[in-house]
Amino acid sequence: MSRLGRFTRRAFLVASVAVAGGAAFGVWYARRDLPNPLEPEAGQATLNPWLILDAEGATVVAPRAEMGQGIHTTLAALVAEELDMAWDQVRVIHGPAAQAYYNGALMEAAIPVPGWRRSSWQHWLGEQAGVISKALGLQVTGGSTSIIDGYEKMRLAGAAARETLKAVASDRLGVSVDRLRTEGGAVIAPDGTRLPYADLAEAPAARDPVAGRLSPPSERKLLGGPLPRLDMVAKVTGTAPFAVDIRLPGMKFATVRRNPGLGAPMRGHDAAPALAVPGVERVVDLGDGIAVIANTTWAAMQGAEAAVIDWAPAPYPATTAAIMDRIAAAFATDPNSTSRDDGAAGDVPMGTPVIEAEYRVPYLAHATMEPMSAAALLDGGRLTLWAGSQAPGFAAARAAEAVGIEREAVTIHTTLLGGGFGRRAETDFTTIAARVAASVPGTPVLVTWSREEDMTHDVYRPATIARARGWVAQGRAAGFDMQIAAPSVGRQAGERLMGSAPPGPDRSTVEGAADQPYAIPNYRVRGHLADVSVPVGFWRSVGNSQNAFFHESFVDELAHAAGADPLEFRIGHVREAHAPSARVLEAVGEMAGWGADKRPGTGRGVAFCWSFGTPVAQVIEVEDRDGRIAMTRALIACDPGLALDPGIIEAQMVGGMIFGLSAAILGAITFADGAVEQRNFPDYDALRMMAMPDFAVRILQSGTHPGGIGEPGTPPAAPALANAIFDLTGQRLRSLPLIESVDFVL
Repeated sequence: MSRLGRFTRRAFLVASVAVAGGAAFGVWYARRDLPNPLEPEAGQATLNPWLILDAEGATVVAPRAEMGQGIHTTLAALVAEELDMAWDQVRVIHGPAAQAYYNGALMEAAIPVPGWRRSSWQHWLGEQAGVISKALGLQVTGGSTSIIDGYEKMRLAGAAARETLKAVASDRLGVSVDRLRTEGGAVIAPDGTRLPYADLAEAPAARDPVAGRLSPPSERKLLGGPLPRLDMVAKVTGTAPFAVDIRLPGMKFATVRRNPGLGAPMRGHDAAPALAVPGVERVVDLGDGIAVIANTTWAAMQGAEAAVIDWAPAPYPATTAAIMDRIAAAFATDPNSTSRDDGAAGDVPMGTPVIEAEYRVPYLAHATMEPMSAAALLDGGRLTLWAGSQAPGFAAARAAEAVGIEREAVTIHTTLLGGGFGRRAETDFTTIAARVAASVPGTPVLVTWSREEDMTHDVYRPATIARARGWVAQGRAAGFDMQIAAPSVGRQAGERLMGSAPPGPDRSTVEGAADQPYAIPNYRVRGHLADVSVPVGFWRSVGNSQNAFFHESFVDELAHAAGADPLEFRIGHVREAHAPSARVLEAVGEMAGWGADKRPGTGRGVAFCWSFGTPVAQVIEVEDRDGRIAMTRALIACDPGLALDPGIIEAQMVGGMIFGLSAAILGAITFADGAVEQRNFPDYDALRMMAMPDFAVRILQSGTHPGGIGEPGTPPAAPALANAIFDLTGQRLRSLPLIESVDFVL
């Protein structure tokens, strides 16, 4: 046993402490309490750090950001279920940036063995790794880990609160705890006396921790069924607060204009034309560009465009073709990783035909509907930020460094996110807001990027090349050997967020290919890191998004080389490695009527990917319409282990697939003269409703703990569509976007 002690889910305890005369409940690691980040207002009792009770009901303090994925609803339901709260009594807010809200599942997921393949000691090792998240204060929303991390934490907090409130009621009523019950946000005595939680929380509640029994699934009233989203009404009525909505007394408005050669400095600028624009008040030198402060956002954007700037050239090749050549050159270098090396994939039996293919995908932008934005106020040596951040702790730390103050002097308020997809895990937009605020101390400033600035200064999904070779024997895959070359997302993001790249092999380069549950005797996947300084970052499903395209396209090629049905070929290989994954393939085949004859003029393709703890299989059906291809049906089967809210799971699976289909058909970031060519949605479009197929989702459950949901729907989309086009036309498409090769009905 290590010095840290055995760190498992059972090593949490539930503590109750007195805070402002009320009851406080939290989930803490047994060996070390973390500071209470909540400061209750008058008339409130903090149930620390996850609950606040007041006269209006219960407020769940969510540790993760809501960016449309429904996480606030499910996290709140985890607490409310154990508290016996009615759903209409529950509210939810985002918690402050604090170590107490660390995401232990992030580091657990980093163990370099996929969950479906882990032994018991490797699962234990993954749980131990959560200590690293705690030490680093990783309060991050990403990696589809929010529910994985919160499933037991939030339930334990709710159960502890319930039992401690019952203990307070027992003292007040003179009735033993075992004769009390809870329902609808109140403790109820045998004679029907009803004590609302809010009344009990106001009583002094310093006492020893009261452990609470977790409700079994058979007793659940909220979890397991679709719930009304807690953010729904505010969003449809336009009252939901996003960063671009922040308004403070005396606020100024700003925007940025930065070097189109990403990462290059500004050699000089003439601010006079900007200052001549009505409403513009100040121009701030950012080093790689300028920020313009004005009395309106529009005036700031007009001023930024008017400034005359001398840009230094980009530090990477000037064209897309030259960048791709640089990436291809990485194949000549030693692999950074050989993440899977079963059998002898490099030794093809003499006389065996070899199947070979090369696949390519371009850089992709995040293109969130809300462009990067943040509000900031530096006053009296303290900095306050308002931002939709996926990593508020990192945002606060980097902002503090930028303006020369201590981290403790920074307060960040996390708003709703108008799309994240990994982009808002970055800190550039919050750091720039802090620097702009530092130029006008005492004045709040809202910094909003133009759509053009947002599109051309992203941290992109990396362009990637894969080379695959394999062989078949007796109707099965006998060899699978894939090399993948790409700039490293993990290393670049690590440098930006934490100041150093994570050690060891780069997982993001090969995930979605090296970790798939296929029983192939000779199976090797190698990753080669390309030396290209175009900024890359976390994009929805990260490496899985491009590597599933490579992997599942090549599996399809192997199936056809073997003369096998593509679906049955997959099921036969996957069943031997991971039965739940095989069942999602079987389920999607049933949904698609795979065994039946196809209608004339149609094709269908299947793809599978295990990612973020959840296996997902998808089938796309396409139709020839006078030489143009239309998507007609999209079927999805998934197994998240445990389905807490089927409505949200279905929405995320469909949304994730649409995200993947848009990228597969239309998405490409290209370069000319060192600058990104796509500047707005006319240049970087998304699929419209008229192009959408009919969707159907089937949710399987094979476990007792939930897997990820927000990202696993994206990876299989591109290969399922490419395989369907092959089935219809006989044309094997190995490069994205597909619109370069196919005329779609859009």
